[in-house]
Amino acid sequence: MRRITIEELLASDEEVERFAQTLRRGGVAAVPTETFYALAADPASPEGVNRVCKLKGRGAAKPLLVLFGSPEQLEPLGVTAPREALDRYLAIWPAPLTVVLALREPIPASSGARSLGVRIPAHDALRSLLARTAPVTGTSLNRSGEPPCEDADRAAELFGESLDAIVDGGPTRGGMPSTLLDATVDPPRVLRRGAYPWPPPAR
Repeated sequence: MRRITIEELLASDEEVERFAQTLRRGGVAAVPTETFYALAADPASPEGVNRVCKLKGRGAAKPLLVLFGSPEQLEPLGVTAPREALDRYLAIWPAPLTVVLALREPIPASSGARSLGVRIPAHDALRSLLARTAPVTGTSLNRSGEPPCEDADRAAELFGESLDAIVDGGPTRGGMPSTLLDATVDPPRVLRRGAYPWPPPAR
């Protein structure tokens, strides 16, 4: 297991590529988000997704949410939401709001479903990393039923050598998880209330 600060990672194109290659090969990393640390894997990698599910101790039938860094990354994921619908959420992101959108076809992270929960995280350094690499799974770093992890030391205690890398971003702010919104129906339906208010406040 390799540990690197997110500042050191972003400062080196070589380190960014090394991180990206680790995930493409089925690796799993701990990364900080705007709420908690997450288990990051390539959402298109069966090996990476299976490893995340085993680490969490959850069934493979439950989909994993995905974090991305720029709008251009949605099309390669297979997201097929209409542009006007996407624009609504792109105007809100980055924010702790995970939105379930339709997919052309299932991918490993969607666990057989033709839909996927995605968000641009409100964590500047992580967003910069994802924009330079690719989307990653963003499920909270914990065993199912246990509290999520708020710092890199705890991530190392929990999963240690089971991880390929820990990206140390210091303590996260914790609090509530991201709000989960199903946008495959109209009007959108809240699946989990969380850190982002829905409906959003009037501007």
